[in-house]
Amino acid sequence: MNEKTDHSSNVDPEEIAKFEALAHRWWDRDSEFKPLHDMNPLRLDYIERFTPMAGMKILDVGCGGGILSEGMARAGATVTAIDMGEAPLSVAKLHLLESQLEVEYRQIPVEALAEEQPNQYDIITCMEMLEHVPDPSSTIQACSDLVKPEGHLFFSTINRNLKSYMMAIIGAEYVLNLLPKGTHEHDKFIKPAEMEQWTRHANLALDDLTGMHYNPLTMVYSLGSNVDVNYFAHARPLQD
Repeated sequence: MNEKTDHSSNVDPEEIAKFEALAHRWWDRDSEFKPLHDMNPLRLDYIERFTPMAGMKILDVGCGGGILSEGMARAGATVTAIDMGEAPLSVAKLHLLESQLEVEYRQIPVEALAEEQPNQYDIITCMEMLEHVPDPSSTIQACSDLVKPEGHLFFSTINRNLKSYMMAIIGAEYVLNLLPKGTHEHDKFIKPAEMEQWTRHANLALDDLTGMHYNPLTMVYSLGSNVDVNYFAHARPLQD
């Protein structure tokens, strides 16, 4: 008898609840989600550094209300987007009526989708999500299973050190009020060395790390070489 694998263990109900409570404000550019709107062009630019999106089949893991998903669809990609939060997905689906874009939204764990659709996607994105799950390595492995052999994977997360604690939690949540208090837990942040280890164990080659920086004076986000706080990662499947 075949037993179905329970993937709910890699979902943190408290993390889901945080974003469920705020979901109705996801597309308000002056809300708690303003940072996601402001950084979205950088996320799209980072992807385009390595691969065009037009005509590609893309999976957005941990899509939330669909800000990145819609950006990739607007760039000409065929986008499937998944999340475990029911309210953010409802908001994402409703926003399609306004944007007139096409995105397939599904409420399913990435590990379950990997069993259902292995090696099906040209590009996998998993942005600002890994630091919100109990086992990031499981998510990375599932993303590896989902991508095509010649595909691209893009992750973004936050480094774990004193500087990131001061800037991403104290600064962003308590001083600048860019994010709601309690959005992040410092012990869930991910060091680049851990990212490299987890991608390697998932049969991926991590070939780029790029920092994302915020200037509180100009209120502008930019990309750079410093990965002390927020950073992007690009990986590709190892070739036999």
